[in-house]
Amino acid sequence: MSKKKTPGDYEDHLTKRNEDAKIVRRIASVIIISLVLIFIVGGISGFLYIKSALQPVNPDSKEDVTIEIPLGSSTSEIARVLEENGIIKDSTIFRFYIKFKNESDFQAGEYTLSPSMEIDELIQALQKGKVLEEPEYTVTIPEGKTIKEMASIYAAALPFKEKAFLNQVNDPQYIETLINTYPDILSNSILNPEIRTPLEGYLFAATYHFYSKQPSVEKVINKMLKKTVEVVTPYLDEIASQDLTVHEALTMASLVENEASSQKQRKKIAGVFFNRLEEGMPLQTDPTVLYALGKHKKKVLLKDLEVESPYNTYHVNTLPVGPISNFAKTSLQATINPEESAYKYFLHDDKGNIHYAETVEKHRQLKAKYID
Repeated sequence: MSKKKTPGDYEDHLTKRNEDAKIVRRIASVIIISLVLIFIVGGISGFLYIKSALQPVNPDSKEDVTIEIPLGSSTSEIARVLEENGIIKDSTIFRFYIKFKNESDFQAGEYTLSPSMEIDELIQALQKGKVLEEPEYTVTIPEGKTIKEMASIYAAALPFKEKAFLNQVNDPQYIETLINTYPDILSNSILNPEIRTPLEGYLFAATYHFYSKQPSVEKVINKMLKKTVEVVTPYLDEIASQDLTVHEALTMASLVENEASSQKQRKKIAGVFFNRLEEGMPLQTDPTVLYALGKHKKKVLLKDLEVESPYNTYHVNTLPVGPISNFAKTSLQATINPEESAYKYFLHDDKGNIHYAETVEKHRQLKAKYID
């Protein structure tokens, strides 16, 4: 004869079932959240990998690589040859890219290619059967140059005029398309009407190869912006951790670039600049005065410091409204990892040395010793 259940036994059984159900729901929630996170992380990682795989293997490479595409080669075989010779990063991504773009009609033959070539340049070369022994043009843009100076350099080397370059980089509609194309580095900050030239500081200093006989201004600008993306992207998290926007980081990097020549100097000066900003002090850096004036001078005069401009750091107590030139990678690195110190002042002597001070009194003593 079975034992009769009491009301207490029934309540205990119900409580246990409820607890078991809660545990099952918790386990299910953990599993679902884990799967969602895996999907998100995997999607982001996949996107970043594909984006990287479509960029040049080495944009600064001057190496020429001779390869042979046999007659009757499939796109898979062509992609394999390119990857094995270091011309592309990933043959599978290359194959999917040309399929997505509906590219075909690749020509057999012997080619001399470069790891610095963009993927669209490779496709064009392989379609035309063009042997790229060397680029049509090679142009070097040094660090610390303004867009106006770049326009002059390009006009002297490429088949377009300085005015055409300047008109393009100042075209508001064109700038808006670039913001949409390069959202990781370009923002609406560059549309500030007080900014002289929206792309100032965003066209990276490097050596650029052009394989077309008639490279357009747009081609040049895109090539430079892609280089900036390549340089800046690895530091986006560090920029954010410093409570800086990309625009602010590039603005500071341009100031550091114009005040220092070595990595050690740059880290130290970046630290001084941040110390001054934290104290609410104006940065008072002469290169911003020259940029505000729009001309080069061997010596900045007292009357020059009075120029009213959102770029003049004797006039504003913040960063200038935007970069005053392009910059080297080391200047960006110094901006996001400045040297900590108590210094708030510095000056240059006539031998290229920089002298630092913690107080205005010490700064005046150094000025009397090395400048006056």
